[in-house]
Amino acid sequence: MPKASDLKRGMVVEVHDEPYVVKDIDIRNPSSRGASTLYKVRFNHLKTKQKRDESFKGEDFLKEVDCERQLVQFSYQDGDSYIFMNNETFEQYAINAADIEDALGYIHDGLDNIVAVLLQQQLVAIELPAAVSLTIVDTSPGIKGATAAARTKSATLSTGLEVQVPEYIENGEVIRVNTDTGKFMSRA
Repeated sequence: MPKASDLKRGMVVEVHDEPYVVKDIDIRNPSSRGASTLYKVRFNHLKTKQKRDESFKGEDFLKEVDCERQLVQFSYQDGDSYIFMNNETFEQYAINAADIEDALGYIHDGLDNIVAVLLQQQLVAIELPAAVSLTIVDTSPGIKGATAAARTKSATLSTGLEVQVPEYIENGEVIRVNTDTGKFMSRA
């Protein structure tokens, strides 16, 4: 049973005897003495997709729902559905784009090492790798002599995601982006 302080996006837990997936976590540290850290969590119901907001203290326990986790690869997009394939069994799982909207900017053809969260053989959530490599399709020209500690500029990636990159990065370069923070990590 995980504590509220151990929750991560994509985890499936039971709230009032119903299965919910963690969508977003906001951590609040009250300044008064003796106040404990509060975790404001936004959940989505696995079946009805209904949103629910709950607040927990760090030491509150939640019951984890027994889900199957499988390593999958992104195969293709079919309308509003994204299709993922298990590399060992070649089974395919579909999920609606609205259910994974915060991950869409990182998903590209052939992306693997994605963890599929299955509940009764139904894909309910995905967990992206810690970092993905994406190609820059549009950014202002690089500046000669710019150092790694210099200012940043905006860059649009092949998936449509926009990130801040150092000034020396140019169009066509492949960079690594952190999927948790959405920030530039390094050249790939």
